Amino acid sequence: MQLTPIETSPLTSANKHDTALRAAAEKLEATFLAEMLKSAGLGETRDAFGGGAGEDQFSSFLVQAQAEEMVAAGGLGLAEALFEALKERQIDG
Repeated sequence: MQLTPIETSPLTSANKHDTALRAAAEKLEATFLAEMLKSAGLGETRDAFGGGAGEDQFSSFLVQAQAEEMVAAGGLGLAEALFEALKERQIDG
């Protein structure tokens, strides 16, 4: 028995635009979450057993990566709400 390859249709311009809108919405949610995590104290230098200057310099990268992972795992739903609002605005406009 020979398997036939699954044909994939090329992305239409609407699909590409939706993908770009979704990526922008997810990036915005990740940035929002990173700021919320910073406000909550994540990434601040600890008094005892801290990483010193290196930790201070790179903690923002860690917080941003954690926020991106939170969005990838479902996040707060903010990205989906933003995506739908942007898509609706595009249809109306």
